[in-house]
Amino acid sequence: MHKILVLEDDELFASTLEDFLEDEGFDVDLAYDGEQCLDLNFDKNYDLYIFDINVPKINGLDLLEQLRKAGDTTPSIFLTSYKDKDTLHDGFLRGCDDYLRKPVDLDELSLRIKALLKRNNKQFDVIDLGSNLTFNPLTKRVYEKEEDLNLPIKVSELLELFIEHRGEIVTKDMIISKLWTASDEYSEGSIRVYINSVKKLLGKDSLSNIKGVGYKIEF
Repeated sequence: MHKILVLEDDELFASTLEDFLEDEGFDVDLAYDGEQCLDLNFDKNYDLYIFDINVPKINGLDLLEQLRKAGDTTPSIFLTSYKDKDTLHDGFLRGCDDYLRKPVDLDELSLRIKALLKRNNKQFDVIDLGSNLTFNPLTKRVYEKEEDLNLPIKVSELLELFIEHRGEIVTKDMIISKLWTASDEYSEGSIRVYINSVKKLLGKDSLSNIKGVGYKIEF
């Protein structure tokens, strides 16, 4: 299930967004000010940010700029009441990928979210892994002949990372960023355990080890 972090200080509108996005199949966290948003981001990895601009403590523009300077490339959408071009221009300079003016058409928001996630290699359709295995990217579940294998979440997330970057090399830094938050510690041993779990699932030749660089999925 794709995880979305929403920054919106209007609690009623935030609740409306949460209900709508959850009905659309997303996992949603709400923050009502920039500091709370930063704290949530420290503890979790997200697939998408939806930020209001004019919020307490740290505004949406400054928050996104701060995240981008820290190397966070998570796609982002601004929801804003601002209509002047300078503010919108500033938003793109700070690193946003899209914006919608309030009042927001929720159906349009859903279309923009899905388009943006697809541009960032996020999948929505069930993926055939071969050998009667399928991966559902919305639930992050792997099935064998429609039976849920109940894989550990980090194994499923690692598999998702490889699927999103088929034909590309997945580096150790990409794996760490995907599986662990800034508040977590990782070990080289745990990375190897999760890599071996994917190999056990797909076959020992499913991943190529590019020495000193990373891994590449072969299916």
